[in-house]
Amino acid sequence: MRSATLDALLNARAQSEAVVLVTDLETGEQDLLRPFPARGAAPEEAPDPAIAEAARHAVLTDRSRVFETDSGRVFLHVFNPSVHVIIVGAVHIAQPLSAMAVRAGYRVTVVDPRAAFATAERFLGIPLLQAWPEEGLSELGFDRRTALVTVTHDPKLDDPALQAALASPAFYIGALGSRRNHAVRLERLRAAGFGDDDFARIHAPIGLDIGARTPGEIAAAILAEIVRELRAESG
Repeated sequence: MRSATLDALLNARAQSEAVVLVTDLETGEQDLLRPFPARGAAPEEAPDPAIAEAARHAVLTDRSRVFETDSGRVFLHVFNPSVHVIIVGAVHIAQPLSAMAVRAGYRVTVVDPRAAFATAERFLGIPLLQAWPEEGLSELGFDRRTALVTVTHDPKLDDPALQAALASPAFYIGALGSRRNHAVRLERLRAAGFGDDDFARIHAPIGLDIGARTPGEIAAAILAEIVRELRAESG
């Protein structure tokens, strides 16, 4: 691998950017593609549009693969950033949800300014950020591999988190609460300048409808919905 290609790959990884290393299996030549350029950046044009589309699909499915082209074969090596599940609210549902998400291979952060809730004893091995969402989420950042889950029922915590996520490319935004509570929440968000297109991105009531009742069951429903949305674009 050329040093320039390696530097670009390492930089993309540091920036949590999805890239695909394209290797020509006949010549060994390599090129780095960015199927999903950062906001404001121009789409990157591949020499072969078919390779560009195959690279995009490989990123969406998290699968490296050999791809046949008219001129030969290339290997598409996917380098995807980790899925980051951000849970706002160190409440009882957040405990099984954070543990399940880690077991699924995701990176997890629990955000809650309340020291009595966000404790290492309640969230063994889970990164905790004791901060208000306005500050904590700005520090964490969002990308297209970020899922936000709000579970506090407290507008002072949930609303700023939802506003930050709606202004980002996060692939999943979910909010715990009844339909009635969610309707009131949408009124607050509308007053803050958000509209129907934004509201369509919020999963509420949160989680797949599997009849979940206990905290563990609700957590399983939420995680299943996150997985479904993560994979939906790949078909």
